[in-house]
Amino acid sequence: MNSTAHPSPPTPPAFGESKIENPKSKIQRLLAYRTLLLIAIGVFVADQATKFWIDSNLPFPTYGQPGAITVIDGFFYIVHVGNTGAAWSMFSGQSVFLAILAAATLVGIFLWRHTLGLRHRATQVSFGLLCGGIAGNLVDRLLHGHVIDFIDLHFGSYVYPTFNVADSGICIGVVLYLWRSFREPR
Repeated sequence: MNSTAHPSPPTPPAFGESKIENPKSKIQRLLAYRTLLLIAIGVFVADQATKFWIDSNLPFPTYGQPGAITVIDGFFYIVHVGNTGAAWSMFSGQSVFLAILAAATLVGIFLWRHTLGLRHRATQVSFGLLCGGIAGNLVDRLLHGHVIDFIDLHFGSYVYPTFNVADSGICIGVVLYLWRSFREPR
């Protein structure tokens, strides 16, 4: 008879010990999201810098002449307006509610980062744009009680709702994420 020793099953880790033999350091875990963080910081800084310039150089509110800057006559103007609502002024006057919703969204993205697939670079690009935009508008709501909007586009008789860099980041981020989700469903 051949008596072979069967290996004993691994013992579970003691309370507080990691189940992973070589856990990654906090820096390594943070670097896994570097694309998201760099894009989010870039959008946030660009958003806040442009809003600071608008707030410092244009009277509030300036919608139309005088005070507006004409970039392309009949099409593109720089103005200084405040929006207490969301996109297209939905939920106007609900700045506190929208600030809470923005903060909760950022926390939710952090908590469900694995489910959202944020380890993938393309997803990080989408959520970097989204998070940078959300953070930019959240800071405005906390500092000013409204979001500073300044990009004013006219298409003939149609005037597109005034927006900012953060709004652009949010919209582009959502579109990219949806586009990727439809192309590569999981």
